[in-house]
Amino acid sequence: MGIVLSNIIAIYRRELQSYFVSPLAYAIAGIFWLIAGLFFVMILLGPDGILLGVAAIDAQGQQLGVPTPPIDVPYEFVRAFLDRMGWLLLFILPILSMGLYAEERKRGTLELLATSPITNWAVAVGKLLGVLTFFTTMVVPMLVLEAIAISGSNPPIAFSIPLLGHFGLILLAAAILSVGMFISSLTDSTILSAVFTFAVILLLLLIDLIAKIVPGPLGEALGYLSLLKNYNTLIQGIFDTSALTLFASYIFLGIFLTAQSIDALRFQRQ
Repeated sequence: MGIVLSNIIAIYRRELQSYFVSPLAYAIAGIFWLIAGLFFVMILLGPDGILLGVAAIDAQGQQLGVPTPPIDVPYEFVRAFLDRMGWLLLFILPILSMGLYAEERKRGTLELLATSPITNWAVAVGKLLGVLTFFTTMVVPMLVLEAIAISGSNPPIAFSIPLLGHFGLILLAAAILSVGMFISSLTDSTILSAVFTFAVILLLLLIDLIAKIVPGPLGEALGYLSLLKNYNTLIQGIFDTSALTLFASYIFLGIFLTAQSIDALRFQRQ
């Protein structure tokens, strides 16, 4: 067990270091921060933003002499922002995951990994942890901005709501990256890997729309597989063990399929 853990840590450090010296990774981070920052400003201060919307409702209520219902502005802001962030992952993460194994295939180093004493599971877990850690560092600045924005709310928002929402964001990212890692292990083309990952994740995000068309138990089962539906549950501050189980299943499935893909490559080389 200790050897496996040390192998995972070694792969993790190697993968993480590769992101922090990659110009592409910094470009992805810059684009992510730019778009996320625009979402942040527009949701909070834009013409259709929450603050102006609440002010308009209050003004209308005063003109009509009708009391306006209370609006939990911090909660609505966090929920709306995390919703946009979830959709942003659909475009950002396939680019991050496309080179996890495709680059190894292109450089010819995947064969070395496949025939090395390090188990394929350890390689897959180490790579996934490395790219997920890099993504988490991208999220931290946005988390700081959110904390500043909601720090002056009265009454203050329950700490568990944004905490659970961002935990859901990390789980969603891990699920997408895990699926992308498996697709990356099937090809030496990073472009094909990114395109197929985008297509598969888009299907998994919108599968609940298909489920509404399909009647009976099959439709219910398809709806349960939706990443978007379960993510929305978490960002609403609802702790749902079925949503956590689904994300864990996607993560495990991606790692398992990746290990099997590299095992098949090892068999071919033998």
